[in-house]
Amino acid sequence: MLIDIHIHLCPDNRSGAPERLRVCTPDEMIEMLDAAGIDCAVVLPIVSPECAFPAITSEEVLEMCHAHPDRFIPFANVDARMFFNKPDADFGPVLRYYKDSGFKGIGEYMPNIPFDDPRNMNVFHQVAEAGLPLVFHVAPAIGGHYGCYDEVGLPRLEKVLAECPGLKMLGHSQPFWAEISTDVTEENRDTYPEGKVTPGRVVALMRAYPNLYGDLSAGSGHNAISRDPEFGYAFLEEFQDRLFFGTDICHYRQETPIVPFFREIREKKLISDEAYEKITWKNASGLLGLG
Repeated sequence: MLIDIHIHLCPDNRSGAPERLRVCTPDEMIEMLDAAGIDCAVVLPIVSPECAFPAITSEEVLEMCHAHPDRFIPFANVDARMFFNKPDADFGPVLRYYKDSGFKGIGEYMPNIPFDDPRNMNVFHQVAEAGLPLVFHVAPAIGGHYGCYDEVGLPRLEKVLAECPGLKMLGHSQPFWAEISTDVTEENRDTYPEGKVTPGRVVALMRAYPNLYGDLSAGSGHNAISRDPEFGYAFLEEFQDRLFFGTDICHYRQETPIVPFFREIREKKLISDEAYEKITWKNASGLLGLG
């Protein structure tokens, strides 16, 4: 079984973009999931203004998931600047509504303000109180990017992890996964660094903070565990309880290199069967209450 922790859907081609750039419709996504052997996937809305058009609301995601309940799992999304852009805005009612409506988490969380900005901290504390996990995107700068800003070394993320121990946070994006190794720099942190891994801040933070989890989707997650296979397999074993298979499929016919990577892991038994099962579906089933 395969559960994908991270995809995006749009109910229509509202952007007018060509096929290779527009976000998949549900029927197109099901075709891609079938081809990849993926049983079901978490659908993440896009609500922050920095991200590419079109916006895709939580309510639209819920409708698409209700139409295909055996294939799609809904996440809701919020932005820290909602409700009058205040550091004490009350997100409680909307979070309770989302949870009661069947949403299983929050994300992809990506307002382009500092990770530890008071407005973000306000959201994080309230999401923790609601008992929902959160998928976040890290940005290397403010302006010209989407995602919560942090410096090399992820000091702001560490502050959040320390102050919100009850919030299960799933890390994602190039600036997050580049920190798998100590060779991360300002120049390569928003790319896909190559070569041998010397365990870096992501490893240290996951060892220190049990509320940090890893979303292995997209080129960033795949690169982190494949650039140095010997390290990658050991990393998957060590953190088998807190890692999640994913693709980050957005566009029709998008490449998904993590699918053959995990197929090879299974066929050649490059990690234990227990670790493989946890990462590919059991962790997601437990986190999302699907059992």
